[in-house]
Amino acid sequence: YYHTSCNLHGNVVFLLCMCASESSNNLCHFIANLLHRCGWSLPIFSITKEIMQDESEQQHTPSLTTVRSDTSEEGIRSLRPLPDDSFSIINEVIISGVGSMPIIKGDLRQLPIKVQRFVIEKASLMRPRGIYICDGSVREADEIVAKLVERRTLSVLTAYENNYICRTDPQDVTESIAWIATPGKFQTVCRTNDGVVPIMCNWISPAECGKELDSRFPGCMTGRVMYVIPFSLGVICGPFSKIGIELTDSNYTVLCMRIMTRVSPKVFEALGDGDFVRCIHSVGLPRPARRRVTRNWPCNTDLAFLVHRPAEREIWSFGSGFGSNSLLGRKSMALRVASAIARNEGWLAEHMAVFSVTDPRRREHFMTAAFPAACGKTSLAMLRPTLAGWKVRCIGDDIAWLRFGDDGRLYAINPEAGFFGIAPGLSKRTNPVAMAMLRKNCIFTNVAETANGEFFWQGLENEIKDKTVGMLNWEGRKWHIGDDGRAAHHNARYAAPASQCQLMHYKWDSPKGVPIDAILFGARRPRGVPLVYETFSWSHGVFTAACLKSEVCFEGGTKKEIFHDPMAMRNYLSYNFGEYLQHWLGLEKSGRKLPKIFHVNWFRQGDDGELLWPGHGENIRVLEWIMRRIEGDQQCGRETAIGVVPFEGHLQLDGLDQVRFDDLMSVPPEYWREDADEVRCFLEEQLGQDMPIGIREQMERQEKRIGTL
Repeated sequence: YYHTSCNLHGNVVFLLCMCASESSNNLCHFIANLLHRCGWSLPIFSITKEIMQDESEQQHTPSLTTVRSDTSEEGIRSLRPLPDDSFSIINEVIISGVGSMPIIKGDLRQLPIKVQRFVIEKASLMRPRGIYICDGSVREADEIVAKLVERRTLSVLTAYENNYICRTDPQDVTESIAWIATPGKFQTVCRTNDGVVPIMCNWISPAECGKELDSRFPGCMTGRVMYVIPFSLGVICGPFSKIGIELTDSNYTVLCMRIMTRVSPKVFEALGDGDFVRCIHSVGLPRPARRRVTRNWPCNTDLAFLVHRPAEREIWSFGSGFGSNSLLGRKSMALRVASAIARNEGWLAEHMAVFSVTDPRRREHFMTAAFPAACGKTSLAMLRPTLAGWKVRCIGDDIAWLRFGDDGRLYAINPEAGFFGIAPGLSKRTNPVAMAMLRKNCIFTNVAETANGEFFWQGLENEIKDKTVGMLNWEGRKWHIGDDGRAAHHNARYAAPASQCQLMHYKWDSPKGVPIDAILFGARRPRGVPLVYETFSWSHGVFTAACLKSEVCFEGGTKKEIFHDPMAMRNYLSYNFGEYLQHWLGLEKSGRKLPKIFHVNWFRQGDDGELLWPGHGENIRVLEWIMRRIEGDQQCGRETAIGVVPFEGHLQLDGLDQVRFDDLMSVPPEYWREDADEVRCFLEEQLGQDMPIGIREQMERQEKRIGTL
């Protein structure tokens, strides 16, 4: 039986072939290839005799809720490899038992064998209508942008050059819970007492992980294009760089990954036969869609699932297209998977900004800063100093990979190629450098759009020229300043190329990295914690960072709580917290020149609730004192129970008449006694049997010092 039917729709031909013999199947492919050479866009679905015998699987779209009972890796469909003789590549992929899928762009045959297998295996699983191999070019981006503008997924911000705004489904606005799948539970979480909920990692067993994957991914790209994104974290071919391949059915993700990572065919050349991190992402809405698509933003948040398999160097994300749920090269690879790789290879992958500080005598020192969200990490990396002759240059604002060089110093690279920041609160007052960076080649998500074609969010009220201008808020509703509701979602984002930042250091993409002299940990602490202090040693610094906690706002800012965020890695670690702290402690070895560790707090308040420190550009005064400590000035600080703080007169305060030094630097005995008790409770609960000896020793020493206050 041989039948073909052609439905002409635009310039697309759909060719349906039902073949009872191999010869007629080959004839269909001959016709398809002939039409393809004539310029037709041709998705081909070929059903062989073998496939026709398996009617139950081929004639029905796989259910997104079916769970398989076989939970061995061989029985987990999502993780099952294909036999070598089960597929072939022409100008399409022909998979035994599945059929054929056209290669819409690129040549799959030219890719490394491991990449070919990865692409084909997941195409067999997710069943896209075609495969598109990305090259990261401007032309490619322009074509995708044009499609998204036509579909009204993107809107042009006409006041700028090449800026676009996107509004997501209102249900798809936050990062998903990140699960870590390891064979042993205590590879991921600590051995704690019953009833204690670990805060650092969310563990899932491989069997449960397999069930979750198989209930979602089979057939999830039906009717959609699967984009293959080759990307490098770090410069391509760099000695510290890592390569990832992301498969996604979201072209919005393609655009943002092109900004945030280095997407290029050269990645395949650099990879060769090497290993790479496998990233699989789907919006989870096969066509025809079985649920309403809001704002032209496909998603399936009811089934959202994000899981990491560190040992396999694999990341799966389903149901969400927002932020790091889809940009798997960011937090998922650059921190979660990378932190596990770093532990095994003897380096660090940290949630840190990297920047340099240069004094009037042109002495330059490089520093990193690990702060929880909303604590000014980006602003510090892009600081405009208020002191004459000083300058700050940015390496990166979010992620640092740190390794020891042959000279014993710790070197850092920024693995990213862009900035993916929170927009609300950003302004010319808080970060003029970032604001200048956002005037071209950016993508904004869930911000407001003015009638003049400008972006808008909370914090820009005093900087907008026409305060009566009409807007569309992040929900697409008409809005004016003063109206109820928010202009932008509180988690609204921007994606901007790093090369556009005026203060980028000329070594920002150096393959070797830059040598780090100081590591800063900091958070929002309204009471009791000094503006700045230096820890007594490397191990004391690790202990201090393990106790890091910050004030977090809830319910529109009306409710505030202090939350623990050790090392600012609470959401980004992928292995046992105790082993992580021991890894940090173990970096102290003979012959190594370890950076000094400091704690900073820009957010201490007086009894009246007002901030004691002006912050922003004035933070250069704190960095000036830190540089003096780096260079060995022992006369500028005094020891307290928690570390070394500046002597009065040794922190440059000229022109800051309202600053009360004693209030900024005091170490209140009662506050710190209560804090010591709370810290002990936290560490013993969260680390349990896995508390490193070095951490317990530092905790007991600090308790003893505080007891003498």
